[in-house]
Amino acid sequence: MSPSTTDQVRVRVPAKINLALCVGATRQDGYHELATLFQAVSLFDEVTASGSAEITCEVFGPQADHIGPGDENLAYRAARLLKNEYGVSEGVRLRIDKTIPVAGGMAGGSADAAGALLACARYWELPASLEDLMALGARLGADVPFPLMGGCAVGLGKGETLTPMLCRGSFHWVLALSASKLSTPEVFRQFDQLHTSKSPLNPPQIPRELMMALTAGDTTRVGLNLTNDLHHSSFALAPELPATLEAGLGLGCLGGIVSGSGPTVAFLLASETEATDFAGRLTALGVAGQVRQAVGPVPGATVVTDFLPPMDFSDPIPA
Repeated sequence: MSPSTTDQVRVRVPAKINLALCVGATRQDGYHELATLFQAVSLFDEVTASGSAEITCEVFGPQADHIGPGDENLAYRAARLLKNEYGVSEGVRLRIDKTIPVAGGMAGGSADAAGALLACARYWELPASLEDLMALGARLGADVPFPLMGGCAVGLGKGETLTPMLCRGSFHWVLALSASKLSTPEVFRQFDQLHTSKSPLNPPQIPRELMMALTAGDTTRVGLNLTNDLHHSSFALAPELPATLEAGLGLGCLGGIVSGSGPTVAFLLASETEATDFAGRLTALGVAGQVRQAVGPVPGATVVTDFLPPMDFSDPIPA
């Protein structure tokens, strides 16, 4: 494999919100059967790949100190997996500029892995399609394939088996970011403790009303049907979350939900103007570590600095 002809490749990759997260029984592999509805939103990390003899990974941003050393970073592991899979001889230097919260239930680590897969594939000029990268991503973690796809999608299995979903219109979100950090495995352990006497047996299903509302672009009905089976588990581990959710709902919004395993709480508003007003009032209440606005759905991982021709995932990347 010859070195790339470009100096660097920069990829922008989005966060996600789970509009629905329905948890089923524990599988033989120890994971839970899930049915989830992902939406990619306009909170982005950027992953830049450039030349290096070895694989290295540096993280920049306000929460960079919350991320472990390079070889523990999911983006580093993504680059190493891709290198081994395609027999690449050279290394790569990864730079991650983070704005997606760390351990916030918005797939920040998974987004970085997705961004690393695309940036490295482009930098090394590998014959890898989107489907190839998503398959590799699923080996790294259940949430990694979706940031590559973006938009809206139904996730089954552990969440990695994706089906794109039609989503009309734009959805305006106000995100209450917590100073707390929640570990997804810890939240699922808490879920199991809370459900010892009534373990779910039936396959989880996303509410039909939510699916229909999303397809129709009916934000009011979407807000009424947001659901997350993990929210009580997140509440138990981050006791400030119920007050955050209650405060936001009290300000008037279409709906609110803990995203994924938390602790980010997402509130849905009818328009950008209403979202801006709501964000100001929520900030004034002081119930969140930080308040951000986002809109969805947005595309998945996208090359934003690249001296090669634009990528077309319908064909392999030219070798």
